[in-house]
Amino acid sequence: MSSSDGPSGTHTDNEYVSRTGQSQIPVQKDEDPVEDPIDPETADSDEQLVRDDTEAIDESNIISSRTRGATKEAGTYTEPGDDEGLPGPDDGTSAVRK
Repeated sequence: MSSSDGPSGTHTDNEYVSRTGQSQIPVQKDEDPVEDPIDPETADSDEQLVRDDTEAIDESNIISSRTRGATKEAGTYTEPGDDEGLPGPDDGTSAVRK
């Protein structure tokens, strides 16, 4: 395979650009400069990240207390018993042979 068979890395295809006599649709050529609204000097900086975080955080939505007082008072929580939730002796189920 010769080096002329592979891509050169720069490719322009202007087939889609309107031709004379056809309906005009505004399409720019591949070679035309594109306006870039991002400033490359400040786009990838810690200052920009801080600004983005500051703009993204809605401080009015942050609660001041950690749990909003939803915890029980000390000493009021009790563990469930060993038999809690199990069927009683008179529920109609067969007993295990002893």
